[in-house]
Amino acid sequence: MAANATIQKAILNIANMDQHYYEEHNLTLAQHPSENDLRLMIRLIAFVLNANDRLVFCKGISQDDEPDLWQKSLGGDIEMWIDVGQPDEKRIKKACGRSEKVIIYTFKESLSTIWFKQLENSLTRFKNLQVIYLNIDGDIESLYNRSMNIQCNMLDNELTLLDDNNSVVIKQDIYK
Repeated sequence: MAANATIQKAILNIANMDQHYYEEHNLTLAQHPSENDLRLMIRLIAFVLNANDRLVFCKGISQDDEPDLWQKSLGGDIEMWIDVGQPDEKRIKKACGRSEKVIIYTFKESLSTIWFKQLENSLTRFKNLQVIYLNIDGDIESLYNRSMNIQCNMLDNELTLLDDNNSVVIKQDIYK
């Protein structure tokens, strides 16, 4: 865990009807001091969208050599590298060279659009890269809590997150 990190707990009940994946995950996350609540929630969304028993959270912000999440093979090879935000081209190149599949989830519309337009031409060479904008309908930070219990329903490429008081719908816009 990162030094001076805030420890968060999350129980995610995932029902992904698109992938036929139904599982409960009890997660412990380290929230870096410079990471805001929104970014932590985006990391949780990235987990839900790619959930499996080998997907794990990494040191992320506090470590340049690791993504926010990754999935490794039993032999230690990186099968999937997931970053959130707007990484620079150098980091994207490094990720695409080290992993079979790279996914970047962006989430701030105006920043995401500008960032992608600046890199779009140079990103075409990376065949193992996906860039996805998360179009969030609702207040995602209303789900944030030190101890979260969230129902996650995925159907027709639309993710709905629910807790006792709130619901948020996330649609994925594929940039690349």
